[in-house]
Amino acid sequence: MTNRLSISPDEFTDIAQRILSEVSKRIVGQRELVEGTLICILSGGHALLEGLPGLGKTMTVRTFAEVLDLHFSRIQFTPDLMPSDITGTNVLEEDASGARRFRFQEGPIFANLVLADEINRATPKTQSALLEAMQEHAVTVGNDTHALPKPFFVLATQNPIDLEGTYPLPEAQLDRFMFKLLVPSPSPEELVRILETTTTPATILVEKVADADTINQMRMLSLDVPVAPHVLSYVSELVLRTHPDNPAAPASVKRYVRFGSSPRGAQALVLGAKVKALLEGRYNVAVEDINEIAAWALRHRIILNYEGESENISTESIVRDIVESLVASLTRI
Repeated sequence: MTNRLSISPDEFTDIAQRILSEVSKRIVGQRELVEGTLICILSGGHALLEGLPGLGKTMTVRTFAEVLDLHFSRIQFTPDLMPSDITGTNVLEEDASGARRFRFQEGPIFANLVLADEINRATPKTQSALLEAMQEHAVTVGNDTHALPKPFFVLATQNPIDLEGTYPLPEAQLDRFMFKLLVPSPSPEELVRILETTTTPATILVEKVADADTINQMRMLSLDVPVAPHVLSYVSELVLRTHPDNPAAPASVKRYVRFGSSPRGAQALVLGAKVKALLEGRYNVAVEDINEIAAWALRHRIILNYEGESENISTESIVRDIVESLVASLTRI
């Protein structure tokens, strides 16, 4: 059994910074994407990466798998993909004596790091096949439940839902993702660097920094990071203000939001903030850590009403309003 404290906080910070450095060799810019993905992995969560095609989402996930030396599997989601194509199925085989029996043949979900590529191009039935795996770290086929390897992460990419051929993810599945990270287009300077590194024969090599056992140990250490009562109260109030029936919710929430975040949003904030603190060399969580990752943890857990959708209100702006209102209320105390 792995010792929970076999990695010290200083070693955690060093390893994490080396991971960020190696991934950044291949991924130009995209600080939020790279840091958010690493925090999600070290927190034991799943991440949803949203952006237009060609912005490096798939390359980012592949690079993380290479740097972390994890068993990697890629599932290309298409309209004709079936649930058994993801989880696996029982196959009938015959032994040398002629006896027949069923044997479970594992699907691509049985990996440490699973890339669910363009997840919103599959039908809702197939999308839902990930639900049990993401929540329980196991899949059930027939009457048998099969445990997934540890660690286990799903990093899913999706195109904006207004693109042709996409199916919106149901709220229940969105809630299983710890973070939703947006992938913006590169700046002019970043695009020049991308051209310099991708249009020559040279291959950008990255070094392996960690392995599955190291990731498990780093996650266990992050769980030990203490969180002060006032920070937990801050997280609680922040999440409760995403609900329009909360008297303390800002005007934008009451006007544009239909449903607020579930308790999973609060859990994501605390777990992510613990890793964020360790990344910066601190063994305690600050309110600033919560604020910095608030949009990552809550933007996909806030459901807009008809008025919010018709006026094209972003949930990120809603989260920003909530944080500002909460900080202002604390300042007045």
